[in-house]
Amino acid sequence: MSRATGGPREFGDGPLSRAAAVVHTLLVVELLLLVSMLPGLAVLLLLDRDSSNLPLVAAAALPLGPAVSAALHTLRHQRPDLTDLRPAATFLRAYRANLPGVLRVWAPTLLWLAVIAVNLANLPAAAVPGWWAVPLVVVGAGVVLVGVNALVIVSLFTFRTRDVLRLALYYLARKPGVTCGNVVLLAATAAVTAVFSEAVLALIAALLVLALLRIGDPMIDEIRTEFTA
Repeated sequence: MSRATGGPREFGDGPLSRAAAVVHTLLVVELLLLVSMLPGLAVLLLLDRDSSNLPLVAAAALPLGPAVSAALHTLRHQRPDLTDLRPAATFLRAYRANLPGVLRVWAPTLLWLAVIAVNLANLPAAAVPGWWAVPLVVVGAGVVLVGVNALVIVSLFTFRTRDVLRLALYYLARKPGVTCGNVVLLAATAAVTAVFSEAVLALIAALLVLALLRIGDPMIDEIRTEFTA
């Protein structure tokens, strides 16, 4: 079989080879995600679902940010050529390079969410009116969505932390399709966790990261065009 230009098709250039490259990359990324998240995942599986454990849940989720960041970078820069795949090397390189920047946005996000969750869980004990739950939930949802945008941005671009947060907040309104897509993805993630467990969620982590990347494509492309040389 020849190409339209008349040249011979090389091995690794066909659609089946490209599909195999995607599957291979996803499998490698899934394995590395599991290894990277294992300490936090083990803690989460051992914790009782009690409000007193919410700060520990936040601490256990800390390894999730750098792992997802490295996975986002790897999947964004995956090679379509089956003969030139290095997803493990790309993941490890991105993990090391992105770690400081990711923690600067991920750790405060978890801290905010832990404070909000503890307040929500203790509203009756604090004798606070029930309607206070509404603004707390709204603020919590905003923190999650800004945190997700920030995680995607810091994984793929090199900006100052304050600029990452500004862009993450800006694109909540600038790209409503991305925001709505993230809401749906987060709702599905929460549903899987509630019905099954964190372990089931971890087994499909690479697919969830790929979905997050595809949802964020319009934001990513615009940032690359408007804010990078």
